[in-house]
Amino acid sequence: MSYVFTPPAPVGVPVVGQAALFPVHRIYCVGRNYEEHAREMGHSGGREAPFFFMKPADAVLVAPAGSTAVMPYPTLTTNLHHEVELVVAIGVGGSHIRAADALRHIYGYAVGLDMTRRDLQNDMKKQGRPWCIGKGFDHSAPMGPITPAAQVPDIARAGIYLQVNGQDRQRSTVAKLIWSVAETIEQLSAAWTLQPGDLIFTGTPEGVGAVVRGDTLVGGVDGLQPLSVRVE
Repeated sequence: MSYVFTPPAPVGVPVVGQAALFPVHRIYCVGRNYEEHAREMGHSGGREAPFFFMKPADAVLVAPAGSTAVMPYPTLTTNLHHEVELVVAIGVGGSHIRAADALRHIYGYAVGLDMTRRDLQNDMKKQGRPWCIGKGFDHSAPMGPITPAAQVPDIARAGIYLQVNGQDRQRSTVAKLIWSVAETIEQLSAAWTLQPGDLIFTGTPEGVGAVVRGDTLVGGVDGLQPLSVRVE
């Protein structure tokens, strides 16, 4: 089969201990999945039904192990926010996956950042319009290498953190997710058929805030390779 132009190569994320890359299909993100973060964003928190938004697959900015990725400061914003997240990489697709079976569909885990043009997001919210422009821009999904799931059996209790220029901004634990990873997969797979290569950004804890050019962000989840990004 021929195309009118050469299609771009899929985005590939490094896998710990392997030469082969994980090809990204889609990026799903869970909103307000930590109670304290929901509160800091002006919501009551609690166990509201999960909701989702998406980023383009090529929004991934790969930060290989031991290196610092460079993220250009995005256009149109003066209020760029960090949101550190546990990222779930799907290896086996499916629809209407039960929570009890969800872990079988996971290939591995990584540390990610849901970078957000907060001023644009807030403007769209006030107007009742979609806020894709605040979330789905170029380089808005930095992430580190994927660690196969079998190597991190205690991920559900792992600590999660983000430092900016060496100072703590976010620090919590994956155990505080309102909707667990398995429950999120159950809910998400009822709305979309999940495919191998899908990534799920599972939500961010409290402490989100702005970054500026020259800042270095280091995010981590216990048991996973840390993520380092410099904003320029």
